[in-house]
Amino acid sequence: MSSDPLRKPPIPVSIPAPDEYTGSQPAIIRPGGGTQASAKLAVVKAPPRPSEAMMPETGIDSGSRYDMKFLVRALLKYGASDLHLKVDRPPLYRINGKLIPAKMESLGAEAIQHVIYGVLSDRQIRDLDQKLAIDFSFRMDDLGRFRCNVFHQKGTLAAVVRMIPFQIPRMEDLGVPMVLKEMIQRKRGLILVTGATGSGKSTTLASMLNFINQNSSVHVICIEDPIEFVFRDQKASITQRELGSDVHSLEEALKDGLRQDPDVIVVGELRNMQMIQTALTAAETGHLVMSTLHTNSAKSTVERIVDVFPPDAKNQVRIQLASTLVGVVSQQLLVRADGSGRVPACEVLINSPTIESYIFKNEIERIDEAIEQSKSYYKMQSLNQDLERLVKAGTVTLEEALRVSYNPDNLKLRLSGVTREEGY
Repeated sequence: MSSDPLRKPPIPVSIPAPDEYTGSQPAIIRPGGGTQASAKLAVVKAPPRPSEAMMPETGIDSGSRYDMKFLVRALLKYGASDLHLKVDRPPLYRINGKLIPAKMESLGAEAIQHVIYGVLSDRQIRDLDQKLAIDFSFRMDDLGRFRCNVFHQKGTLAAVVRMIPFQIPRMEDLGVPMVLKEMIQRKRGLILVTGATGSGKSTTLASMLNFINQNSSVHVICIEDPIEFVFRDQKASITQRELGSDVHSLEEALKDGLRQDPDVIVVGELRNMQMIQTALTAAETGHLVMSTLHTNSAKSTVERIVDVFPPDAKNQVRIQLASTLVGVVSQQLLVRADGSGRVPACEVLINSPTIESYIFKNEIERIDEAIEQSKSYYKMQSLNQDLERLVKAGTVTLEEALRVSYNPDNLKLRLSGVTREEGY
């Protein structure tokens, strides 16, 4: 992946296997990202297959000639973001948001185990046996770093592998709003990057942390499961702790971090009530806390934080959140109009006096309107406002924008030059 992980090279016409093609005919990939039943294929040379001398003598089925290195080399060659492995399917590659099967034979259960166990340590194999699912990251020196989730389905192993670029992208290259730079220069408070799985949250968070590393003489503690981007100290001193190898639990690491003289605390994800409460307390006591949540909008982020607490604690949590929140950026990835990759569309909430009052008074339903009306001064933006910008610039198609919009009718009105008020 290039320095901009959201931009992909042109999509190949097919994904070849190292030997003769066998099995069912997969879809053919067109440069526009779609598929067609038949076409004249260009000849694409496969990446070199590992020599048989390098492969362990396992005596398992023919799929054993593949190893993880071969499969992730194809992932990089074709600009895919993810590799899916499951029994009785060929490897599946996510290219511009679509899962495309490699043109090779399906892998059996032993072949899948062979590929997965090739990147697991003995401890990780024991953990997998006990927990039935594990998260970890691994590095291949000539290829990059990869995040992997291994799990069981229908009694067999399966895995999803995601590429993590060596080079941490700049915010300018990602295309996220530059108001994020102003947010991360605050000395205290809570900043949240939200979105669905695969929306680029980790990459955006890493680019924000990289900006701090380049510009601020501070101590940053990162608590991750697993470590994805690896940071080298520049102006900042960055401590990266990984669940399993450096700490027994994320909750424990977050509490310990408060005693390690941090200026900035970065948590991979706020997963439960205990972690949210500790993050709010850390933000209250003079630390800048940055994390992610699996929510799709700024309003739903505020609702999620409050709703995880019992009824008798909700008022206190709203007071804490109203006073500590710096901002929320909620993002989605859209396919570019030219099919060359994906671009983020972002909703941005800044904790202005109006937003703080709405949270404090539990008038959460008014947040969306406040965001749309605060673009010029506070640099907030709704998702539709950003989608409108992307469509008018020709970056994405109208159809793609309408697909991800929470209010497509409003987006159509905006693009026609008519506001909702004028349309009624």
